Amino acid sequence: MTVQTFKDLLSQRPFRLVMSSGQTYDVRHREMAFLTRSELLVGTGDMDEGVPAKFKICSLLHVAAIEPLNPTSA
Repeated sequence: MTVQTFKDLLSQRPFRLVMSSGQTYDVRHREMAFLTRSELLVGTGDMDEGVPAKFKICSLLHVAAIEPLNPTSA
């Protein structure tokens, strides 16, 4: 997947990253992810005033799939 693919995703609806390890990360809001040329930093954990508790670094090379995410799903 290209950087442009992720740029487009971040401007659209919520999605779930499925990594090659099987780990998943939900990106419910555009502000919860930061894109670099080779990685996507995804905010995780409890939100406090719109700020995530932690973040995970996801290598774009290890993204196995992207799934649409229903905004109301857990």
